[in-house]
Amino acid sequence: MLKNNDFERIIEESKMKIEELKLPIFEYKLSSMVDKSSDIKKPSELATFIEHTALKPETNVNEIVLLCNQAIKYKFLGVCVNPVYVPIAKKELRGTDCLVVTVISFPLGMSLTDIKVAEVEKTLSLGADEIDMVMSIGLLKSKEYKSVFNDIRKVIEAAKNKPTKVIIETCFLTEEEKVIACLLSQRAGAAYIKTSTGFGISGASVEDVSLIRNVVGNKIGIKAAGGIRDFSTAKSMIMAGANRLGCSSSINIIKEES
Repeated sequence: MLKNNDFERIIEESKMKIEELKLPIFEYKLSSMVDKSSDIKKPSELATFIEHTALKPETNVNEIVLLCNQAIKYKFLGVCVNPVYVPIAKKELRGTDCLVVTVISFPLGMSLTDIKVAEVEKTLSLGADEIDMVMSIGLLKSKEYKSVFNDIRKVIEAAKNKPTKVIIETCFLTEEEKVIACLLSQRAGAAYIKTSTGFGISGASVEDVSLIRNVVGNKIGIKAAGGIRDFSTAKSMIMAGANRLGCSSSINIIKEES
């Protein structure tokens, strides 16, 4: 665990590195960043934060239909599905306020930018409401910061007015890399930073959510995802600064006995 002064030093040094690149700024501002964390008293109150998620490669059509029916029944904010299932989710959720969220270059993030852009354009045409893209993790670790920025920016441009979340996969990053990933994503116009794919060596942590919030302030959102399986963990993510939760154990969480 870093001491406060060490963390502040990393943030300032990282900001200087990004400023030296003279990248344009496209910061996204959410229309509302109301802190609802203090309002959460029981598990069912988490439903409006949750993107009910099914991203495993073996997930079948019947399971996607069930996922959507559960999202309607329990009033989840949305569902998060692989691109191939966007049309089915859109059909099942027609007439509801439930969002269809899909993932781009998932779970590795190492597709060519043009392929990511094409994937965004196609999924939007099929009915996706929001985009969760995986950052090019290897390029970030190679300090190819302009390439990472341009990759994110082109995806966001392709998404047009649809919010884009950038998955930075915190489990593979150093503290400095997490800070730089957040700064690049924010500068490129991301609506949210997302902690994890759920396919890495570990998922979301309260420490990482808190770190991200300290870096980006209150201008953009945070989606905590990966390994959130109970009410206590879910609430702690919100308390640390998350605005969204990506969960496959959503029903267990909101039906957990207080």
